[in-house]
Amino acid sequence: MAALPVVTIAVPSYNQGRFLDAALTSIFEQDVPVEVYVADGGSTDDSVDVIRRYEGRLAGWRSHPDQGQAAAINEGIAKGSAPYVAWLNSDDQLEPGGLKRLLHALEQAPKAPVAYGKVWNYIESNGSKKPIWVEPFSERRLALRCIVSQPGTLMRRAAWDAVSGLDGSLRMAMDYDLWWRLYREFAPFAFVDEFVAVNRDHLETKTNTQRVLHYREAMAIVRKYHGRVPLKWWLAQPYAVWLKALTNRVKQT
Repeated sequence: MAALPVVTIAVPSYNQGRFLDAALTSIFEQDVPVEVYVADGGSTDDSVDVIRRYEGRLAGWRSHPDQGQAAAINEGIAKGSAPYVAWLNSDDQLEPGGLKRLLHALEQAPKAPVAYGKVWNYIESNGSKKPIWVEPFSERRLALRCIVSQPGTLMRRAAWDAVSGLDGSLRMAMDYDLWWRLYREFAPFAFVDEFVAVNRDHLETKTNTQRVLHYREAMAIVRKYHGRVPLKWWLAQPYAVWLKALTNRVKQT
């Protein structure tokens, strides 16, 4: 008899068939029983062909237009029943053993709603990778930047349900908003000082193409939950938006 799933993983996807196989492979190679739901937004590339290759291992999937990434993630997690939940975007990957390390951290910290670890940033344009800025949890540091990298997170389903999952009105910083709500409702997160996932940095990511909206949402979130927006945000936003826009133009030439 197959082991009952320990982790429910939602995989939102839209026209990222070239990455989806690697994402799903990284999930099914974890040494933790999982149930995986792929919510595809009606892709017109080869995404559905990729999904069908994994159909026998998936707990469920669908492909049709939806209300966006946050709604797709909420839908996928709601379909599952495992005591721990996560989502993995279709262009990201888990590191071998990553889920087990996160699960162990939550078992060792029963009050923590979330465990998170270190994450590599894989830069597709040149094949290099470097660590994403992730550090041990504190409110002061969370107010300065998102110190939790979403691909490297695992949550308790009870905590996820208590805060009703992601805010579907957000398009860019829905994870940052979720971290604040889980922290406010429960306790600081458990930090795993090991690499547990890989974030793929490519030209089509929403972070690269909608950076102004990303900053606007993030600053509103900090103001809402922290009470004020640290000066760093006002100084960094114009420079970061300009630099990223310039970098993307250079890459496209």
